[in-house]
Amino acid sequence: MFVRGPGVYAQDMTDTKQETERKYDAPSPDTTAWLPDLTGVGGIVSVVDQGTETLDAVYYDTDDLRLAGSSAALRRRTGGSDAGWHLKLPLSGDSREEVTAPLSDGPPDSLRELALSRTRGADVRPVVRIRTTRGVRRLVGSGNAVLAELSIDAVRAESLRAPGTLASWTEMEVELAPDTDPVLLDLVDKTLRKSGVDRSHAPSKFARALAETMAGAPRLPDRRAGETVAPGSAGEAVLGHVEGLIGTLVNLDPAVRRDVPDSVHRMRVACRRLRSVLRSYRSVLDRAVTDPVRGELKWLGDELGAERDQEVLRERLRTRIDALPAELLFGPVAARLQVWDLNNSSEARRRTLDALNSPRYLALLDSLAALTEQPPLRGKADRKPEKVMAKAVLKEYDRLAGRVSHGLELPPGPERDTALHNARKAAKKTRYATEPARDALGKPAKRLGKRVKALQKVLGDHQDSVVARDALRRMTLAAHAAGEPSFVWGLLYGQEWADADRRERELPTVWADATRRDPRKTLN
Repeated sequence: MFVRGPGVYAQDMTDTKQETERKYDAPSPDTTAWLPDLTGVGGIVSVVDQGTETLDAVYYDTDDLRLAGSSAALRRRTGGSDAGWHLKLPLSGDSREEVTAPLSDGPPDSLRELALSRTRGADVRPVVRIRTTRGVRRLVGSGNAVLAELSIDAVRAESLRAPGTLASWTEMEVELAPDTDPVLLDLVDKTLRKSGVDRSHAPSKFARALAETMAGAPRLPDRRAGETVAPGSAGEAVLGHVEGLIGTLVNLDPAVRRDVPDSVHRMRVACRRLRSVLRSYRSVLDRAVTDPVRGELKWLGDELGAERDQEVLRERLRTRIDALPAELLFGPVAARLQVWDLNNSSEARRRTLDALNSPRYLALLDSLAALTEQPPLRGKADRKPEKVMAKAVLKEYDRLAGRVSHGLELPPGPERDTALHNARKAAKKTRYATEPARDALGKPAKRLGKRVKALQKVLGDHQDSVVARDALRRMTLAAHAAGEPSFVWGLLYGQEWADADRRERELPTVWADATRRDPRKTLN
C-alpha cells in the first residue's frame, strides 16, 4: 500500500491518494509456483519479498447499499501500514481515490461528508467483515526504485447482517507506485495472462464479499412496470445521457468539498447540462416531474456559480494586471485586488459548502436518484430516436437563431449586452441538446454542436468582459474613496470595453459559419 502526504482535508487529519491497480484470481495462497517470473518485464529488475501482514476490515454502507451501488466503499481497517478509516471513490480506468482518516470508533465526519452525495444522508452501518492474510512483494526497478507492489491475499469474509455466513477466496493485486508509468500494468497483465492467471471477475473485495456472503447486492434501478426502456429508443438514449450526467454530479461532490481545482466549474457545468437536457427532451421525460428537478438544479448551479464566477474574474484581472508595464502600476493595485478577492472568495466558498450540506441538496439528490430508478417516460420515449431527437435539437436551434438576430439588431449598450448573454445561454442549450443525439443523428449533430460551441465561446468572452467591467467600476469607486490612484482600474476598464467591442464585431462572422449548413436540412 503506497501512502502519500496530507490532502486538502489535512485540517481534518485526512490524507488522500490515488490507487491504480488490477486484481487477479490467484490459484492458491499456499504456493506461488503458478506466479511467473516478472523480472525483465517493463523495467522490473527484481522482485523483493516483504513478508506477510494481517488486515482486518469492517465495511460500512447504507441499508440499501448505496455506496456499493456507486462503486464506492467505506471501511475501518486495522493491521498493516495504513490502519485507519478509508473511503474509496471511483476514478477512470484502473484508478481509485482513497481518502483516509485515523482510527476512531465510528466513521469520521469528514469521510461522511465526502460520501454524502452517495449515501444521501442515510445512516451507514457495518455490512461485512473482511480479514486478509497478505503476502507482499515489491517490484523494483533500476536504482532500487519501487515500481509496484504485488500482493497475494487469502481472504475470509463474513456477513454482519447474517452472522455466520462466510466466504473465502484467494486473489492477487498489482498496484502501481505513485510515479510509475501505467504502461507497466499492461506489461505485467500480459505476462500473467500468458501464464494462465486471469483477471478477477469482481471489481473489489467489498463487492465480492457482498455477493458471496449473501449480505446483499447493490441497489439497482427498480423501474415500475410499463416504464422499462425499449432498446434503441429515444428513451434509452436520453435516459442513458441523464444517468451519466447524474453520475458526474455525484462523483464531483467530494472534489468540490475538498476544493480540488476546477471541480466547482465541472459540477456547475454538470448541473447546466442536466437542466438543459431535461428541458430539451420534455417529449421523452414528463415535465411535471422534471421541471421541479430543473428548478432545484438551477438553485444548485447558482450557489456554485458564485465561487466559479469569482475564480474566473480573479484570474482575468490578475492576467490583465500582470501584463501592464511596471511604470503604469500606480497605487496599491495588488493589495486592493487581494482584499477584493478575499472578501468575495470567502463568501462564495461559504455559499458552496452551505449548499452541499443543506437538506435541500439532499432532497435534490433523492429526486435525481428517482429519475433513474423510476423514470417518468412519455409516449415518445418508445419511438425511434432520429425524429424525436432532431425535433428537440431544432427547437433549441430556432430559439438560438432568434436571440442572436435580436442581439445583432440592437445598438451597443446594456440592452445589447443582456441580449447577447441570453443568446449565449441559448447556444449552450442547443449544444447540450446535440450531445445525447450524436449516436442517433451522427455527424450533423456533432458538427452543429462544434459550431455552436465556437459561437458560445465568442458570446462567453463578451459576457466575461461585461462582468469584469462592472467589477472594475466598483474597484475604481473604492480606490477613489480611499484616496488611491484609480488610473489602473480605468485603464483595465478600457481594455475590457475594447475586447467586448471586438467580440461584437466578430459575432456576425461566427454566426454565419455556424449556420453555413442549415440544421433543418442536415438533421432531418
